[in-house]
Amino acid sequence: MNKDWLEKDFYSLLGVSKNATPDEMKKTYRKHARDLHPDKNPGNKKAEDKFKAVSEAYDVLSDEKKRKEYDEGRALFASGRYSPGQGGGGKYNVNYEDLFGGDQSGFGDFLGGIFNRGGGGRSQQPRRGQDIETALTLSFNDTLDGLTVPLNLQSDAPCSMCHGTGAKAGSTPKVCPTCQGNGQVSRNAGGFAFAEPCPTCQSRGLFVDDPCNRCHGSGRGKSNRTVQARIPAGVKDGSKVRLKGKGGLGKRGGPGGDLFVKVSVKPHPLYTRKGENLSVEVPVTFVEAALGADIPIPIPRGGTVNMRIPAGTTTGRTFRIKGKGVRGKDGKNHDVLAVIDVAVPQNLNENAKTALEAFAQATIDQDPRKEIYALGAKP
Repeated sequence: MNKDWLEKDFYSLLGVSKNATPDEMKKTYRKHARDLHPDKNPGNKKAEDKFKAVSEAYDVLSDEKKRKEYDEGRALFASGRYSPGQGGGGKYNVNYEDLFGGDQSGFGDFLGGIFNRGGGGRSQQPRRGQDIETALTLSFNDTLDGLTVPLNLQSDAPCSMCHGTGAKAGSTPKVCPTCQGNGQVSRNAGGFAFAEPCPTCQSRGLFVDDPCNRCHGSGRGKSNRTVQARIPAGVKDGSKVRLKGKGGLGKRGGPGGDLFVKVSVKPHPLYTRKGENLSVEVPVTFVEAALGADIPIPIPRGGTVNMRIPAGTTTGRTFRIKGKGVRGKDGKNHDVLAVIDVAVPQNLNENAKTALEAFAQATIDQDPRKEIYALGAKP
């Protein structure tokens, strides 16, 4: 039992109760570790000290044997019956792979190397390329069946003059004398060893005496390239399309990052999206609605289809035209929804006015408001 353990309230440091379950402690520690991450708090000594404290607390409390020893020791120490000796403590054994193994941000890798657990050399491992985001504007018709578009991207790449070595032509880089090629150095801070980027080689592991004039020794440049991006059918305005591996180039043989394409879709003067289907408003005359008619309906991709509306069709009634809409993921087209709008004539000549007046007399007993009058009269 380490004497320092007895003088610290690990439960309070971690922010959990004495009855906390392992899952509760893991969840709480994970939140602390993210908030106190050195990359989030550069130069913040207070955050660094807090990070070390909660890491020590979690190391003890997450280990069943250590936790039991700590609880018993604290109880005896509080009663004055325990004399602390030597041993235990001193080196943290937090399982960062278990805590952050699924985290794609690289946070787990960072923590895995902290406190001398991972050692140096991480900079020499293959590294995934950066994710890139770009914007694309499409016409409404482009979204019906999907399309492939060329996108011009600029991303990091090896310097075209030195081919990534960072050295001027005729010279070669040397192994960095500070980090011995690891790309990282250790900094001791109160018994802890933090891995930091090597200040001499800037994490490259190589040192250049005579740097390249173009990249100034970094070995990196800019690459303009064209990516053929497949935009799926039915993409909606504001959607993000992920193209795996089409982003920034990986380093040291690592995989490429992802390309995210934010899509803007220009509105169509006739069609609107309604879920996976398209909707179109179809005006019909009073006579067509009253007597029924065959109506030509314009459809996407050009042309029309004839649609039969029955006698007595009212405004708002919707008819389904199957298989003429946006192509779905299964390769089949969704539908077009035709919404009827009965048009009221705005200008009548004398013949039309006389005919409508005669119609009104012929249907005088058909009052469409009779039902609402009856309902309104009820107490």
